[in-house]
Amino acid sequence: MHPFHQRALGLTLGFAADRVFGDPAKHHPVAWFGTCASVVERAIYSDSRSRGALYAGVLIVPVVGAGMGVGKRFPVFSLAVTTWAALGGTTLAHTGERMARRLDEARDNPSLIDAPRSLIPWLCSRDPSALGLDDMARATVESLAENTSDAVTGTLVWGAVAGTPGVLLHRCANTLDAMVGYRTVRYTNFGWASAKVDDAVNWLPARITGLATALVGPKRTEAVRAWRRDASAHPSPNAGIPEATAAGALGLQLGGVTRYAERTEHRPTMGAGRAPEVSDVRRMVRLTRRVQAVSLGLVVGALLALPR
Repeated sequence: MHPFHQRALGLTLGFAADRVFGDPAKHHPVAWFGTCASVVERAIYSDSRSRGALYAGVLIVPVVGAGMGVGKRFPVFSLAVTTWAALGGTTLAHTGERMARRLDEARDNPSLIDAPRSLIPWLCSRDPSALGLDDMARATVESLAENTSDAVTGTLVWGAVAGTPGVLLHRCANTLDAMVGYRTVRYTNFGWASAKVDDAVNWLPARITGLATALVGPKRTEAVRAWRRDASAHPSPNAGIPEATAAGALGLQLGGVTRYAERTEHRPTMGAGRAPEVSDVRRMVRLTRRVQAVSLGLVVGALLALPR
């Protein structure tokens, strides 16, 4: 079997496993990597970019190297397994559904507002105590949009580009960015390299996610218009595209005041619709499921169409 076809098969099997089983229930490899990263951070942390670059290299290079070795011997099996372990699409959608249920319950009974707030850390790093129901709905829609690119399309794209080591590179970079890539006093310098690597590996996935959203969203023209008009104003070079296209596709306006534990940001608005409401969370869950499937189709289709 041609290597491109092997990658197409491995990605399809891994995607199917994620849809059927979700994330591994125990001993998740990403959790192992995160634990290891915390140990390394404690050992070598310094408020400097060079030390942060060393941190990223020490963690990423050995994992990718191991993936190269395994990928050469078992190209389809290793890619299927790593894709399943790296993808977070089903868990992302399930978390969105849980949030929708809890928001509905809290809307009917305000005393239950702590239930949806407890799910916010599963989706993003915002301060839950500062969020009302519609604020949590907005945070969920934005997180689902951005993480569709980070947790799904990125894995598929890098699996297509480089097989098993590509999947591992993307997942390691994305995990380190989530751990140290924040613009806080501790991580502005130390996390700089991790954030830049994550920006680089997610450049193409973000744009494929935007394309997929524009293809399957309820309002396709508005999705494209929001992408062209609003995405570049986002502080991230990549996150603005999936968020802007999702906003346009759903007829919403995302962005605005965003409160984190240590800071408050005034994000540019994306989309020209109304503010998100509780009912929009389920709409976004349906959209992310469609975007995930279309992203797989685009990536696998490209692999099968490439000349041998």
